[in-house]
Amino acid sequence: MTIAGISEEKIEMPSGVKATLENDVITISSQGVKLSRELWHPRLELNISGNHVVIRSELPSRREKALVGTFAAHIRNMITGVTEGFKCEMKMVYSHFPMKLIVKEKEFVIENFLGEKYPRRARIMGESKVEVKGDQVIVTGHSIEDVGQTAANIERATKIKNFDPRVFQDGVYIVTKPGEEK
Repeated sequence: MTIAGISEEKIEMPSGVKATLENDVITISSQGVKLSRELWHPRLELNISGNHVVIRSELPSRREKALVGTFAAHIRNMITGVTEGFKCEMKMVYSHFPMKLIVKEKEFVIENFLGEKYPRRARIMGESKVEVKGDQVIVTGHSIEDVGQTAANIERATKIKNFDPRVFQDGVYIVTKPGEEK
C-alpha cells in the first residue's frame, strides 16, 4: 500500500504462528518449527504490531518499493514453511544405463550415470529431506531456499557434458518447483 510517500505492507500471522524480531533477524515459529532470516535495509523499517508484521519505507525510491515487496514475500514464504512446508518433485530419466540413486546423510549419490565408473554427488542443503521412490525423487523441507537449492544441486549433478543432450536425455529433472501446485 502506498500513501503519500509511504510504502507499507502488513502481513497477518495465522493462528498458531508466532513472529519475533531481534536485531534485524525475524524468526517465524509454529509447532516446534523455527525459521530465521536477517532482513535489513537502511531505508526500511520492520516492526511487529499485534498479530501483524509491518514493513515500511518513507519516501521510497523505486528500488525501496520493490524491497518492501521482496521482504513481504520472504516473510510469507517463512509462514508457509513453518505451517505447511515445501515440496519439490523430480523425475529420473535414463535410456542407456540404469541409474542408482542413494541418499547418504547430507549427500545425494547418483551411481552408474551414463555408465560412469565414479558416482556423482549432490549436496543436501539445510534440513531438507530427500526420498527416492522408483523413478521419483521428492525433496521436502521447511525452507523454500534449501528445498530449491537441493533440487538444483541434484539436477546440476546430472548435467551431461560432451554428448548431444537431444540424444542423451539421461538425468534427474525438476518436475514441480517448491511452492508451485501441480
